[in-house]
Amino acid sequence: MMRKFLFSMLATLVFWVQSATAQESVYVQIEAQPSLSEAEDRLRDYAARLPDVNGFDLDRGWYGIALGPYSRNEANRVLRSLRAQRLIPSDSYIEGPERYGQRIWPIGAGPATTTPSVQAPEIVQIPEPQQTDETPGEARASESLLTRYEREQLQIALRWAGVYSSGIDGAFGRGTRTAMAEWQQSNGFEATGILTTAQRADLFRQYNAVLEGMDLQTVRDTRAGIAIDLPLGAVGLDRYDSPFAHYEPTGTVDGARVLLISQPGDRDRLAGLYEIMQTLDIVPLDGPRDRAGDSFTLTGQDSRIVSHTEARLADGTIKGFTLVWPASDEERRTRILAAMQNSFDPIAGVLDPATIAEDTQSVDLVAGLSIRKPKLTASGFFVDRQGRVVTTDAAVANCSRITLNSDYSAEVMASDPSLGIAVLRATQPLAPNAVAEFRDGAPRLQSEIAVAGFSFGGVLPSATMTFGRLSDLQGLDGEDTLSRLDISTLDGDAGGPVLDDGGAVLGMLVPHDGGGRQLPDKVNFATKGTALRTVLERAGVAPQVTPGLQRLDPVDLTQKATAMTVLVSCWD
Repeated sequence: MMRKFLFSMLATLVFWVQSATAQESVYVQIEAQPSLSEAEDRLRDYAARLPDVNGFDLDRGWYGIALGPYSRNEANRVLRSLRAQRLIPSDSYIEGPERYGQRIWPIGAGPATTTPSVQAPEIVQIPEPQQTDETPGEARASESLLTRYEREQLQIALRWAGVYSSGIDGAFGRGTRTAMAEWQQSNGFEATGILTTAQRADLFRQYNAVLEGMDLQTVRDTRAGIAIDLPLGAVGLDRYDSPFAHYEPTGTVDGARVLLISQPGDRDRLAGLYEIMQTLDIVPLDGPRDRAGDSFTLTGQDSRIVSHTEARLADGTIKGFTLVWPASDEERRTRILAAMQNSFDPIAGVLDPATIAEDTQSVDLVAGLSIRKPKLTASGFFVDRQGRVVTTDAAVANCSRITLNSDYSAEVMASDPSLGIAVLRATQPLAPNAVAEFRDGAPRLQSEIAVAGFSFGGVLPSATMTFGRLSDLQGLDGEDTLSRLDISTLDGDAGGPVLDDGGAVLGMLVPHDGGGRQLPDKVNFATKGTALRTVLERAGVAPQVTPGLQRLDPVDLTQKATAMTVLVSCWD
């Protein structure tokens, strides 16, 4: 009888141990893919590097990639180890088998098991019990196994869920417990203030749902010398064009883009990069900027995109990254940006400065990236030593921003729509090299005149000169505020100064629109200097006036005229 009793007790003990073990069986969830073919490709990649790789149908067209099954302690150890080695994505997490459907990998295997592979029973087949939730004591015991990092991630997930607002410190005090209880109550669980293993998995599943399909993976770009977690579901390596490695959109997220920044350099080159980045179309003007001696960050946002750039100088190399993301997808953007910031790791190697993608060379591009362009450019000219500028009112109508010579912001201080005149002032100190001297008195008909202007917008570094003659001292309809010119000009010249042969200003070139009439190319008009002076004086600007100046050599005249002429840009 005693032998039968002992045998019965032993069988019961074996059954209990195996059942308990089965209940603790979990997987390390590492990826989800939106198609079977993509999932199979990734499964082959992982299976070549890692053991215990499984693929499962997750329903709704998604397929999961997981490692296991393991006991919970073993799963935590595997998760920490592979994360530390950057062999799995940083947002990998522990998941129970009930989450998974039909197994798709290894081919021919059955559904997800609730029994760890390292402890699977081989002889006695015992029916698998339904996984039951933990008691508060068991939940606290499993919680005690969490690392500080895992506890902090739990607090971050609770903050995301809108139930936690205190610090991320990994300490589960009253605030964290209250947040846990609130989350439990809102998700239909008993509000104990201690999350069970399954509840933690559920919380992380909610938290990570926004990243499904983003395929966050650690990329080791040895050519750029950077290791970083990137959303390879949204971007893929396209080309190298110093100082950038270009990761272009795959089509999953419209407008998504990543640049890895890598170049040899010093503080001067870092400062130059900081300035160049702000000229690019992918870095909107609105947003915080911060530059220190050995680093900088740039954040820009408009109605289309949010762009974040950071770079730092260390050991003679400048390395960093830019993330460009749609403005309407802020939650996913902030999660991906945090993953990139936390994983960024400069490694050996730096991109060769001579690396150029031949098919991306253009005056409108920097390393294959479009330079930000104004919606309209025109010319203007300085009228006093404080840097006030006269231009056409059409050049600055409906602008969100106005710049002078591309570098100085400006605003309209006065205008006269009837004359087509606008007066601008810089919003920062500006010291012109030359200012206009207005001619007092009428010039001779058919006398030589010149127009200075940015004929080609900002393509050329300075204004160009065009020469012609004064045809009449009035407009075609007898307007006494206009002069008619015999000269060929381009649209970009409008707003530029019209000068006599001594460099005195006779007026301002107006746009070549003819009031809706088709005029010959060489027929143009200028607003007279007397009309300009009246508008300036009403605005409180005292223009310089001269009775006439001695004739200048064309070279000297060009130098004087281009020094006073300004590129006026109107921006959206």
